[in-house]
Amino acid sequence: MNSFRRMAVGTTVALVSTAVTMAAGAAHAQQKTVVEFWHGLPQPLGGQLEQLVQDFNKSQDTVQVNPTFKGSYPETMQAAIAAFRAGNAPHIVQMFEVGTATMMAAGPAIKPVYKLLEETGAAIDPKAYLPAVSGYYSTADGKMMAMPFNSSTAIMFYNKDAFRKAGLDPDAPPQTWPALIDAARKLKAAGVACPYTTSWPTWVQFEQFSAIHNLPFATQENGFKGLNAELKINSPLHVKHLQTLIDMQKEGLFKYAGRDNAPDALFPAGECAIQTGSSGLRLRIGKEAKFAWGSAMLPHWPDAKDAPKNGVIGGAAFWVMTAPTRTAEEYKAVAEFFKYLGQPSVDAKWHMDTGYLPITFQGFEQAKAAGFYEKNPGADVPYQQITRTPVTENSRGFRLGNLPEIRNIIQEEMEKAFQGQQSAQQALDNAVQRGNAVLRTFERANRG
Repeated sequence: MNSFRRMAVGTTVALVSTAVTMAAGAAHAQQKTVVEFWHGLPQPLGGQLEQLVQDFNKSQDTVQVNPTFKGSYPETMQAAIAAFRAGNAPHIVQMFEVGTATMMAAGPAIKPVYKLLEETGAAIDPKAYLPAVSGYYSTADGKMMAMPFNSSTAIMFYNKDAFRKAGLDPDAPPQTWPALIDAARKLKAAGVACPYTTSWPTWVQFEQFSAIHNLPFATQENGFKGLNAELKINSPLHVKHLQTLIDMQKEGLFKYAGRDNAPDALFPAGECAIQTGSSGLRLRIGKEAKFAWGSAMLPHWPDAKDAPKNGVIGGAAFWVMTAPTRTAEEYKAVAEFFKYLGQPSVDAKWHMDTGYLPITFQGFEQAKAAGFYEKNPGADVPYQQITRTPVTENSRGFRLGNLPEIRNIIQEEMEKAFQGQQSAQQALDNAVQRGNAVLRTFERANRG
């Protein structure tokens, strides 16, 4: 056999061998069950989430989860609804906590997590999670509807350098509203233009406020016991609290800086000395703040009879969606991903990397054992606040239809009060009336 022929034969053998190897590799890749996962976390948190997904993909060779950022939580919800109607919903969608009632009312569009576990045999223990977390995403009898994941709560951040300049103890943040008002006055006198601001005004000043003071935000245990709930945020203490914020604004102690997370930049930029907001803001503050800072629990009114109680969660959970062609193998793949997320080590790492809560008891213990709280004083404040008392019917969470719309109504009425167009009482009476109309519309659409 001449050299040319030997080379040709050798090349053919090599090509065949390569083709066989490639085919085997392709077959192996095809064996992976693909799971489409839509989320609503922007950077930098979205990057952390997508890295966690990649870690899962590398940990095994049977499931491939593809994460896709779909915009804000409301945008992600709308995209998921549209996809379901078109018959091609993602396997998993990340939904913010105030979308819980809407998702639970979605009927055949979702597969409850407890049913997923029953069908796949996957073992995830709801009791491993903090009661304030698992309870939010469970039925009244304790069946888990969604997979808890990025849970936050609202806390207070404060500028220790500004406190020192104002003659305040940098290691003694205000624990009550009268103490916060006193601190704000001293900060103003020391030249601070914005002593106090808040992100997420409705979540912090009404939802969290209600839970911490053991006040109903709405009847029917905040909607957990039925669709016929009615808002209760025009109680005397709610009105007193809003009036306090109005008075603080007039005095130059409080800056209303917009809805939702619009004010988030004010504290890390050093503009405002005290800010209440999501515990998830810790990551941004750590990267951007050029001053010494601390964190503390939300303040409470000391004359309130049952305060302070545990705070409630924010953040989001993962919901399993259905589709006409979805297979049992695909649901099993989703369950495998959820099992991975439920590991204490994964929970602890996510918590330490992002500032979100450790949502399992063991996740907290692992972070503690790693020395995280010694190296990061105050990082355990969200956990301590959300576990400081047993959950009550007023501090379990909220199961109200179209709660995002109700939040906007409350914000609209608050803004009119801040602009001097109406009193605190009028603002909250209007919010209750308009919010109840939204609840009745949801009730009619989902009754039975």
